[in-house]
Amino acid sequence: MITIIDYGMGNLRSVQKACERLGYEARISSRAEEIAAAEKLILPGVGAFRDAISHLKEQEFVEPIKTHIDAGKPLLGICLGLQLLFDRSYEDGEYEGLGIVPGEVVRFPPQPGLKVPHMGWNKLQMKQESPLMAGIPEEAHFYFVHSYYVVPEQSEAIAATCEHGVEFCAMIQRENLFATQFHPEKSQRVGLKLLDNFGKL
Repeated sequence: MITIIDYGMGNLRSVQKACERLGYEARISSRAEEIAAAEKLILPGVGAFRDAISHLKEQEFVEPIKTHIDAGKPLLGICLGLQLLFDRSYEDGEYEGLGIVPGEVVRFPPQPGLKVPHMGWNKLQMKQESPLMAGIPEEAHFYFVHSYYVVPEQSEAIAATCEHGVEFCAMIQRENLFATQFHPEKSQRVGLKLLDNFGKL
């Protein structure tokens, strides 16, 4: 069973449909007790960091998420779900995140000809082996849409980077914790393969 955290922000149904297409039972939950008891968690997200962290706190999801990770159970963050794992974000102000991964969330620096948000297909540069990338070719492209990116304090947390004016962190992993800046549920065949690998953990 994969539990998708519903905190009022995110393309929940798209993630659920992708998991179900792969044969996994996936439920969307807004109940703290179900999140605490989950076998595997997905933390998706679309929208503003400020609103997202506020909803997570209001719905009392912070401790269940941290307890899940501390128990060694798999969690996958997607897009804003990656950014929320960090200490702070500078999106339209300064806001405290979940503080699970040391580091911060910053906006792409202005450069002539650079389009922000970064939107569309892009290739990863793998920095370490990842079980989520098993069976996925090196030349695979994933779908991105974001104006901010994460800057981990610890380089060993970076699983992959990508280029868009600057080299930025596109994927992190730390033991049972995984998160992507790209959207696997929108990345067609290779995205489904990544979700399948997560389901098999």
